[in-house]
Order: sequence, then structure tokens, then C-alpha cells
Amino acid sequence: RLDMSEFMEKHSVSRIIGSPPGYVGYDEAGQLTEKVRRRPYSVILLDEIEKAHPDVMNILLQILDEGHITDAHGRNVNFENTILVMTSNAGSERKEGALGFARSETDVTREKALKALSDFLRPEFLSRVDEIIVFRQLNEDDFEKIAHLMLDEYVGTLKERGILLTYDEKATRWLAHNSVGKKSGARDLRNLIRRQVEDKIASLIVENSDSPLSAVSITADEKAGIRLGWLKEPVRVKT
Repeated sequence: RLDMSEFMEKHSVSRIIGSPPGYVGYDEAGQLTEKVRRRPYSVILLDEIEKAHPDVMNILLQILDEGHITDAHGRNVNFENTILVMTSNAGSERKEGALGFARSETDVTREKALKALSDFLRPEFLSRVDEIIVFRQLNEDDFEKIAHLMLDEYVGTLKERGILLTYDEKATRWLAHNSVGKKSGARDLRNLIRRQVEDKIASLIVENSDSPLSAVSITADEKAGIRLGWLKEPVRVKT
């Protein structure tokens, strides 16, 4: 996985294929070419491709076009057995409605994404991409499933501290309902869980440091929001 926000400068090309002779880092191989040279059957994820410098895009264009590239040490690296996956948030900020009766929300979303991609990717680059997959927007059911996964992370973390964490459907439903429709997608859900669940549990642990907690339960209602219940370990008196 390569985060393309780290490849926004012109000199970051050297991180792909290695530094040229006479430059610092020549002894080190390219971050991408060396991995593919050693493991040609690989899946490479280029995250947020729109942030890459144009010179980096030229290197990727050559890889997509010819299927191989020569690194700074003169070695030919074959990408024919490598899958390149590129992600982008292109089109997510556009707010355009559907015109006409035959166009679905999926069609409009795909059109917005393709239009946004063409704004920063050259036609010859797009024409060499085998498939462009546009993901639909998350709905409330998706947010509820994500809430389950995020809360399960806390279950494992608290279990290591000897605390049993349980939650019900009311909690996940409330978290999903109060996150869906926001601009940042699942990040808004993560922030809401951090404020309503993580911070409250952390405060409970600190407040009850003298008599440790043994269990914490999470539920919710429409008026009060997230509510926590807890049990303390019984105090043992030595005689």
C-alpha cells in the first residue's frame, strides 16, 4: 500500500524507481520497483491517486502502458503479473441532482466520479485502466454494520483489562442514525463513537479507579442518546 499523499513532490519519483547515480539514496532500491521485483505476483494499492505529482503519474502511465519499467539501477522490473488498484475520492464533493426520469442515483454518482477523474487524469491514463468501479453511498444499514465492527474493537480492548463490554441494537441503531447523511461518511461515525462511547468509558474507568469495573453495557434512547451501565468488582476485605 502506497499513500499517494506522500508522493506530492517532484523528487518523490525516486521513491518509486530509486534515486539516480550521484544522488542521496542511490544505494537504496525503489520503494515500488524493488517489492515487485522480489514478489512479481502482488497487489499494489495506490491510495488517493489524485494527490500524486504529475511526474509520478508519468511513471505509473509507463507501467500501465508497457507492463514494465527500468529502475535507477538499470534493472528491468516486470509488472505483467501485478494488479494495480487505485483509489480516489473524486466526485464525492459534487452536489448535482439527476436530470431526467431514466437516470438512477447510481448512474448520476458514476457520471460525477468519471467527470471528476477526467479533471486530473489524462485521457491516455484513463484509457489504460481496465475497470473503474464506483461505490455507492453508505446508507443507514451500512452505518449500523460499521458501528458493530467499531464497538467490537472496544470489546476486545476492554477484555484485556478484565472488563466485559456489551451493547444492544438500540445503541448501534442510534449511532448509525446520527451519523448517516454527513459529509465524511464513516469518519463521522468514528468521531461520534469516540465522543459518545470511548470518552464516556474512559471517564468511568478513571472515576472508579479505586474499585475497578467488571462490566460495562451500552444502550441508547432517542432523548438521552447513548447511556452506559456498569458493574464494579466486589470489594474483598482481608481479615
